[in-house]
Amino acid sequence: MMTGDQYNFVKLYERSFKDNWELPAVSDYGTDVTLTYGQLAINIEKLHILFKECGIKKNDKIALMGKNNSNWVAVYLAAITYGAIIVPILQDFRANDAIHIINHSESKLLFISDINWEGIDLEQIPKIKAAVSLNDWHPISLALDPKKINYEAIANKFKEKHPDGYWPKDLHFDERGNDCIGSINYTSGTTGFSKGVIMPLNGLAGNIRYALEQNLVSRESRHVTFLPLAHAYGCAFDFLACLAAGGHTYLIGRTPSPKILLKAFAEIKPTIILSVPLILEKIYKKMIVPQIQKAPVSWVLKVPFLDSVVCSKIREQLMQAFGGEFRQMIIGGAPLNPEVEAFLYRIKFPMSVGYGMTECAPLITFTPYDQGSKPLSCGKPLTGIMEVKIDNPNEEGIGEVVVRGENTMTGYFKNAQATKESFTKDGWLRTGDLGILDEDGFLYIKGRCKTMLLGASGQNIYPEEIEAKINNMPYVLESLVLQQEDGRLVALICPDYNEVDASGLTTEQFNEVMEDSRKQVNSELASYEQISIVKLYPHEFEKTPKKSIKRFLYTNMV
Repeated sequence: MMTGDQYNFVKLYERSFKDNWELPAVSDYGTDVTLTYGQLAINIEKLHILFKECGIKKNDKIALMGKNNSNWVAVYLAAITYGAIIVPILQDFRANDAIHIINHSESKLLFISDINWEGIDLEQIPKIKAAVSLNDWHPISLALDPKKINYEAIANKFKEKHPDGYWPKDLHFDERGNDCIGSINYTSGTTGFSKGVIMPLNGLAGNIRYALEQNLVSRESRHVTFLPLAHAYGCAFDFLACLAAGGHTYLIGRTPSPKILLKAFAEIKPTIILSVPLILEKIYKKMIVPQIQKAPVSWVLKVPFLDSVVCSKIREQLMQAFGGEFRQMIIGGAPLNPEVEAFLYRIKFPMSVGYGMTECAPLITFTPYDQGSKPLSCGKPLTGIMEVKIDNPNEEGIGEVVVRGENTMTGYFKNAQATKESFTKDGWLRTGDLGILDEDGFLYIKGRCKTMLLGASGQNIYPEEIEAKINNMPYVLESLVLQQEDGRLVALICPDYNEVDASGLTTEQFNEVMEDSRKQVNSELASYEQISIVKLYPHEFEKTPKKSIKRFLYTNMV
């Protein structure tokens, strides 16, 4: 447990607000809203008054659901610095899932965007004292006197408390040790079962400590925040670490299409970029693949010495597409396609892949690009913060990845059985992922324990590795490899319909291409990994907010 003021979570922000009072803290991209650290601190103080008026006590839960915006940031920090426990809810959750989380977490206040409120009835969340709009702070529905907690009433209370204004000398957050619970994050995994991860402030501070010590964030930081802040990955680094360092985060509340993101990157010129693989892979397919498939370029790339010139030009083009001023891109949340990763390393694109999970708030392993990150690995365990080992490895050294350290959760909220099952007898957290450590301590993920398939003779089959090969085939948008009752493997493929239409292929020609692709993939696989059948799926697979496919929804489709 980290002790002392240096990495005390609450003190980190008290210092940052005071030291950076006049600097910009958060901007709602696409609007004229920008808050300085001082203005954000004032909003937090007003929220503290609101909490008190609502009768919120220490360790009460406050639920938060909505798109990325400056009000979301204010509520999150206000709850924790008040002594409450924040319960972030992913805005993509369905109304019935959100209702379950609000009730299960025993939340007493709800801050929610107007669009998310549409599917919720106050009678379904009886413990909620008030629901407040994240759009403009108006009370949406409440069991309290609306005259006491509307925006004007809170503003008047604020003036009474601070008649001479609110300045750095007035900012004093209550003492909270890092052993206090900071958040309960409900997982949005691919298994269909959501659990409330109890995260002490120590886990949140551990990620911030790593970002600060590795100089991933600073006062000069500019972040384009398009990952949902309710998810641990974006929350930890685009928001919490950036603001702890005095940086400026630009919040994108819209769906992060490549077109929107590339425009934002060009305008903001971020200093570091956090992304999930799907975003980078889409940009790679749009910008890079058409170039390297052209006859002259594809030929030059095979010629030693000449290829370096082409690679340098492609690298510069890609760097400029992301704003041209970032030091490195950090990829996390899901495996990156190996072919994409190999090419990016070949052109010396400053990118590294990290590994983490909600239960570790989230980071477990990462090696910065300039410190010797290795292709296809997830880096090394965070020095002095996290430990990693492989539990019960097979003859190849592959086994379940288990971890322990500063960033780990204390358990699942009101779920003692799941908590017990998630830890080994000697206190290591089971990740559910299969991996291997090399001689230098770099971690390589092979797949999920629950998704690993068995061949006819007991061979281990990792569907994610086969899917990565299929996804590189022509006209394939994404795929899932599933196993029939007879043991045969089936590739469920969602075609890239835009590419198919542009090519002018007939249905018969397209089916021939799919069959040729199946044979090509099989030529690169072991005999027990062969794809027997290709089945087409009409639209994109349903995904979690970090863009991992919800595999459990499709297991009965073959």
